[in-house]
Amino acid sequence: MRSENIRRIDPGWPEAAVIQAAAAAIAAGKVVVFPTRCLYGLGADAFDAQAVKQVFALKQRPDNKPVLVLIPSRREVFRLAAQVPEVAERLMDAIWPGDLTLVFSARPEVSETLTAGTGNIGIRLPGHPVAAALVEAAGRPITGTSANLAGAPGVSRIADLPREIADPVDLILDAGPLKGGAGSTVVDVTVDPPRILRHGAVSEAELAQALGK
Repeated sequence: MRSENIRRIDPGWPEAAVIQAAAAAIAAGKVVVFPTRCLYGLGADAFDAQAVKQVFALKQRPDNKPVLVLIPSRREVFRLAAQVPEVAERLMDAIWPGDLTLVFSARPEVSETLTAGTGNIGIRLPGHPVAAALVEAAGRPITGTSANLAGAPGVSRIADLPREIADPVDLILDAGPLKGGAGSTVVDVTVDPPRILRHGAVSEAELAQALGK
C-alpha cells in the first residue's frame, strides 16, 4: 500500500482541506476510498462513465451488477429516478440520511454503465459525516460501493484493503477502524410492497415502523 496516497481524516469532524482534495480528485475522474458508517467505499463521479468503469475494474465486479450511488441531497433522487413512489418518500422521511439504500427505476438518461443494464439504480443519502461532506463537496452523485473485491467481505480497516484497490486509487481517506457489519439495507421500491434485497444496518422492524406497519 502506498503511504503517499493516504490522508488521515477525523470521522466526526472531517477537515475541509482533506474533503476538498478528495472532491477535486473525483471531479478529475479519479477514484477515492472513503469511510461510511460501516465499511469503506469507492467514490467516483457517478456521471463519468470512465470513472464508473474504473470502479468496476478495481473491484473486479461483473458488469451486470450495478453499483449504488450516494447523493448530496434528496433533490438528486428526481434527477436519477424515473418514478419516486409514495412508499419511497415515507422511507426517506423516516430514515434518511442513513444506512438505507433505495432501488428505483432509473431515468432513461442515466448511463447503463451505472445501472449495469438493469434499468434500476440504488440511491442513498449518507449519514456518516465524512461521506456526507464528500458528496456535498463533490456537488454530484458519487459511487458508494464497498471497497472490496467482488465476492469478498467488506473492509472496515484501511490495513485490510486489497492491494488491487489500495495501490491504484488516487486517494484514501483513513478514518480509522469502522464498526463493520453488513453495510446498508437495500430495499427495492420499484415493486409494491417494497422488497428487501439485502439485509443490513436498518432492521425489518425499523422499515415496518417507517411504513406504519
